[in-house]
Amino acid sequence: MGREGGYVFPADPPGVLKKKGPGSRNWILMDSSGQEIILDVDKYAIMHRVQIHARDLRILDPLLSYPSTILGRERAIVLNLEHIKAIITAEEVLLRDPSDDTITPVVEELRRRLKPVNDNREDNGDGMELAGQPDAEMGDENDSPFEFRALEVALEAICSCLAARTTELETAVYPALDMLTSKISSRNLDRVRKLKSQMTRLTARVQKVRDELEQLLDDDDDMADLYLSRKLAGTSPVSGLGAASWFLASPTIGSKISRASRASIATIRGDDDDVEELEMLLEAYFMQIDGSLNKLTTLREYIDNTEDYINIQLDNHRNQLIQLELFLSSGTVCMAIYSLMTAIFGMNIPYTWNEDHGFMFKWVVIVTGVCCTILFLLIVSYARRKGLIGS
Repeated sequence: MGREGGYVFPADPPGVLKKKGPGSRNWILMDSSGQEIILDVDKYAIMHRVQIHARDLRILDPLLSYPSTILGRERAIVLNLEHIKAIITAEEVLLRDPSDDTITPVVEELRRRLKPVNDNREDNGDGMELAGQPDAEMGDENDSPFEFRALEVALEAICSCLAARTTELETAVYPALDMLTSKISSRNLDRVRKLKSQMTRLTARVQKVRDELEQLLDDDDDMADLYLSRKLAGTSPVSGLGAASWFLASPTIGSKISRASRASIATIRGDDDDVEELEMLLEAYFMQIDGSLNKLTTLREYIDNTEDYINIQLDNHRNQLIQLELFLSSGTVCMAIYSLMTAIFGMNIPYTWNEDHGFMFKWVVIVTGVCCTILFLLIVSYARRKGLIGS
């Protein structure tokens, strides 16, 4: 038995722990007695230990992209929630890649929540008495089945993580949109585009977790499959001995079956169809994740409204440019006519009425200028009457 980083690692049972092979990954095993074991085993050892199929274990492969999923199996709960990939049994939690920075807070919370009841009472007994809280309330959390306490830690971690990402996105998006509204520039547009892409990806992640919880809440059979302690308690010593020999081989479970049976029976009140406890647990986190989704929906609407406002502004600028182009085109036509008249009279062609050049030049300039001005005003008046320019 060795000690590293404050945690005790038991000696490796032959054939189970520290067995490396193809596709081996680090796992941390935490049980209800407070023991922690670092496992470096291949997928076949994990499949044999928790009795799940390869397709279920494939969902937890970090190299593959699978949506958030909570699967209830006969002896385990397969949990894939974003970065949290775990397998929960009635007495153990196997968490993948425990050294990852995003998983470390989950490990710490599991360590705190999954402490044995006696340890919690020794650690918190004095403080609870000073606070005036009864001892019964102190043990409410520990009265829940082990798998529900572990599931709650994972749900709380993922909901808190997505809520934090939503808050961060909100604090970044609203100032960026306000800046874009005040000044439309390529830099501001690119910034909003990137934030909108982040929001789209985050919305998809939140939506998947929400849909998974909603699907569980809508199906009582799926929720009943997550009652692992109830299944363990319903296995008789005779009939379940052969079927669950793998379960008894676990170094932390075999000696605790009777205690888990009593705890689960007390929790479920003897009703195999009662899923009220799990339903309340899932509904609480469903409301939390739904609140994050509502914030993202509101943020999406605000972005859409800002985009509509920007498009209106751009259309207005475009209309102003069209009006300016109309004025310039009309002036160009009138000036072209004026230039045509001066070109005609500037030709070196003899004619009879060119004796008085000063008199003729003056009237040509005046009459041509007046005619071009009248033509320009007629064009502008026509465009205004047809609604082509503003009044």
